[in-house]
Amino acid sequence: MSRRLLRAAACLAAALAAATPVSPASAAPEPGRDVGQLLTELQGLYQKAEEATEAYNATEAALAARQGEERRLTSELGAAHGALARHRAAAGRLARAQYQGSHDALPRYARMLLSGDPQALLEQRRVAAREAAHRAAVIQRLTRSAAQAGALAAKAREELRSQADLVARRKAQKEEVTGRLQQVERLLASLTTDELAALSARERAVTAGAQRDLLASGRLGTATRTPTAAGGAAVRYATAQIGKPYVWGAEGPGSFDCSGLTSQAWAAAGRTIPRTSQEQWAQLTRIPLNQLRPGDLVVYFPKATHVALYLGDGKVVQAPRPGARVKVSPIAANPLLGAVRPDPDGAPLAHYAPPELPPSADAGEGEGGTGDHTGYSAEEAPAPAPTSAR
Repeated sequence: MSRRLLRAAACLAAALAAATPVSPASAAPEPGRDVGQLLTELQGLYQKAEEATEAYNATEAALAARQGEERRLTSELGAAHGALARHRAAAGRLARAQYQGSHDALPRYARMLLSGDPQALLEQRRVAAREAAHRAAVIQRLTRSAAQAGALAAKAREELRSQADLVARRKAQKEEVTGRLQQVERLLASLTTDELAALSARERAVTAGAQRDLLASGRLGTATRTPTAAGGAAVRYATAQIGKPYVWGAEGPGSFDCSGLTSQAWAAAGRTIPRTSQEQWAQLTRIPLNQLRPGDLVVYFPKATHVALYLGDGKVVQAPRPGARVKVSPIAANPLLGAVRPDPDGAPLAHYAPPELPPSADAGEGEGGTGDHTGYSAEEAPAPAPTSAR
């Protein structure tokens, strides 16, 4: 089924769902296909696709770091080669001077016996000693420069090998993501209009129930907290992206994946954080849920494969999944792992006015924001970053 047909089917399902309240009887799927099992299968496929996406993102970040290191090494290697050439030229001049002077040089003892001024001869010997020290220093610099250039060349070759390995890994991961997305696409294409409507209703009900349970548990606490100046800036950036499509591997400005949105929100606030949700969870300061303040990051799933930015009042802004758009969601929209804070040393603002959200901020699924499950093309992949041509 084409992308357009899939989205049309989803919009039709949403329209039907809006026109008639969904009940177990009215939205029953075809016999033999339980809507709960379908939802579990679909969510599992989405999660696997996002795991593959974050692995791709990690490789992309590692490749960018390697390329930066290669550029640094190339620059240092050029400077080392220049220094080596200069030291070789200086050593060559010394060798030529020593060769030319050896033809008429008498032994020091003979020059001392023939000299009419022993004091002058001693001065000449001191000058000769200084020259010898100079020659030794030139040879030492030449040797050191040769060793440095050799070491840098070896490191540069190692960087190129590492880049080649990363490029191959990235290619395999891109193929895995594409394969995972095609699995989702095939499942969506097999669903009837009633099944799509039932899935939408079931997912909304599951999310609402999880949110109620979380709030009732007291894990979020009851205190209202304000963000830091940087946290407020991150919130404003993230909410300004509402409605932009999820595209795996994307980090703006026209589209985002989950960690692309959070990393760019904090970059806009002046703080660089890791690119992937796993590294954000691993490297940033962890905080209990009852200490959340706007701008903090909420991490989901046991492998930390999804992340959102906390807005306050039990809500997050997130790039949910393929086929969806950046939206506002209940914090319990996915299984919670924990929360992290990019600016633990920042002071909360005394006064904070949350950004005004568009009326459809929580309707971020599909092209028009009207359905929960829309089709998308597995070809919606980011173009690979340019790599070194060497």
